[in-house]
Amino acid sequence: MTGETRESDVADVGRRRWRDLPDEATARRRLRWWRELLLVLVLYEVYTLVRNTFGSSGNSIKSVVSDKAVAVALGHAHDVIGLEKRLGLFFEPHLQHWYLGLPAHGFIKFWNIYYGSFHFLVPIAILIWLFRRFPQDYAVWRNALVMTTLLALVGFAAFSLMPPRLLDFHGEFGGCSLPAHYVLANPRLACRQFGLVDTLATYGGLWSFGNTAMAHVSNQFAAMPSLHIGWSTWCAVVVAPRARRRWVKVLVIAYPFATLTCILVTANHYWLDAAGGVLTVAVGSLLGWQLALVVHNWADRRVTRGELETAA
Repeated sequence: MTGETRESDVADVGRRRWRDLPDEATARRRLRWWRELLLVLVLYEVYTLVRNTFGSSGNSIKSVVSDKAVAVALGHAHDVIGLEKRLGLFFEPHLQHWYLGLPAHGFIKFWNIYYGSFHFLVPIAILIWLFRRFPQDYAVWRNALVMTTLLALVGFAAFSLMPPRLLDFHGEFGGCSLPAHYVLANPRLACRQFGLVDTLATYGGLWSFGNTAMAHVSNQFAAMPSLHIGWSTWCAVVVAPRARRRWVKVLVIAYPFATLTCILVTANHYWLDAAGGVLTVAVGSLLGWQLALVVHNWADRRVTRGELETAA
């Protein structure tokens, strides 16, 4: 067998399987839990870099740098609000005011807890479920989640955005905390009263953005796009076609809508952030699918090349 023929056979394998995902047995052989854990650690380091470079940076003491970050994030917030007003859809203050007027304030503490816990726990549980039950699908949807997260990090870096809950806040990183010289230089950064409440600070939850430890691990200006919506939509898309019980399908399809309610009534996001989250997960899923096909194709070429060389 000539070298030219061998390379032709390898290329044929790649073309033949370009649109095929690996079968369950092949996928299970290729999966390694320690690689998945390493990927999570790398992603967290990338997030930390973006947070410390472009976001609120978690500083506990105000500085010139953090004042500048506040000014940029507040300016972007006014841009988003201006666009929503032009669309006739700046309803976040009215929605929250109505919701908090419900009996028991709409049990807002539940949504505060939901916001800080479900966002992380549900995707992790689904990844583990995919890893164990659907290894042939795992690479595609893991890649989709990774790509969605990376695209969101680009958004956080390029467009730091003050969330609604901070617009009326006079404390650190709040919309009413800028020194006078910033406001004199740019009058639109003057403190305004939008009537929005930081529900976590007002009604409590399991944690607080005001906590020093939380400040060091969170980027308070990471609002656009909403990863809460991106990840919850990913969860629904992954689980709904694979769930056997109807109540599970209904529950997981309702999950992104519950998350949308949560991020709006707690004033953690604008509705445009949610739209950005849906777009991000759509693009991330396409990129994740293509990446999984490329990797699978490369792995098949490598295996076939080895088999042909052994046979020769």
